[in-house]
Amino acid sequence: MWPTTVLVLFLALQSNYYELGLKALDEKRYQEAVDNFINAIAAEPKDYSLHFNLALAYSLMGKAAEAIPEYRKSLEMKPGLYQAELNLGILLLREKQGADAVPYLTDAVSQKAKEFRPNLYLASALLASGEFAKAEQAYKTVLEIDPKSPDAELGLAHALAKQDRVADAAPHFQNAAAMNPNYRDGLLELASLYEAAKQAPEAIAIYKQFPDNPGAQERLGALLLASGQPADAIARFQAAVAASPTPANRAALATAYLKNKEPDKALPVIEKVLAADPNDFELRMLHGRILRDQRKFPQASQDFLSATKIKPDSAEAWSELASVLVVGDDYLAALAALDKVAALHAEKAGHVFFRAIVLDKIHQQKPALESYQRFLAMSNGQNPNEEFQARQRIKILERELRR
Repeated sequence: MWPTTVLVLFLALQSNYYELGLKALDEKRYQEAVDNFINAIAAEPKDYSLHFNLALAYSLMGKAAEAIPEYRKSLEMKPGLYQAELNLGILLLREKQGADAVPYLTDAVSQKAKEFRPNLYLASALLASGEFAKAEQAYKTVLEIDPKSPDAELGLAHALAKQDRVADAAPHFQNAAAMNPNYRDGLLELASLYEAAKQAPEAIAIYKQFPDNPGAQERLGALLLASGQPADAIARFQAAVAASPTPANRAALATAYLKNKEPDKALPVIEKVLAADPNDFELRMLHGRILRDQRKFPQASQDFLSATKIKPDSAEAWSELASVLVVGDDYLAALAALDKVAALHAEKAGHVFFRAIVLDKIHQQKPALESYQRFLAMSNGQNPNEEFQARQRIKILERELRR
């Protein structure tokens, strides 16, 4: 047994540490509060209020890892302690442990069924843990308590969206944005859901509400382009490039110009991207095709040659290179490119026709004849104009070879 005087002194110190801890907590001197509560717990480890206040001090310092076990200790000693359940549930939710938070928040709600905070956090925990139908009902309860809560509206929108009920979720995204301007970005999330659901007109209508958002303008441009409105898409991509001149935005603008039959405007846009990244394969190919369509065959061939160096195993690049070399009358180089296409096992009827023409042009009569014949066998009525030309050349070559 402790001597009476020592016991009195010990209890006095415990009480003093507790009072000092509360005072420090009240004055936001959280580390001092922690130190005092730890000392008080050393004297009386089974006092749930000490563990609760220590947990509170830790949580106010942003030390969730230290706070969580202290809240749990306080609940072991005092099951059903409302504030501990609520605080612990909130901390677990913030630490991405929604499923662990649900039991504590459920019990907190059972104690104060009409309180806004426990209901809101329970709904959020259910959503985070993937219990979307339960989260939906929980958010509806929150809205019965406070019909003007943007957090509940947005949470309900997410719960419905996770159940693939975009039409039901839409008004709640809109309600949240109307209640609080800081929640307007939720409409962009709704727009992306519309896109995923193949509801382009609805997504377009939302993106138009964000003229100063480069990302929204980029998506708007892409949707307009996909829906056959390249002229309208150009203005959106121009805005996106002005605000955020990324290679992706520039490439999208160039594509819109091309779809709107304005290749002369597309070229300088692509060239700016290529200047920054000359090894962008797709843009190098696109640049070459524009030059090809403008019948600038030597320049186009340089682009396609560069593309074959970027991706040596690209049959597409070798095929494009071969075609411009053929029409540019560079026959030997064209034949080498066609050989590469064949080596990549990508040879089609059109390649064989080009090979026949090249061999014909360089007076390789027998190989040319064989290639024309092989082309006819492969084409089999799919290319009537080229097949007519091949038959005529076969007749002529056969006569010449019989001489």
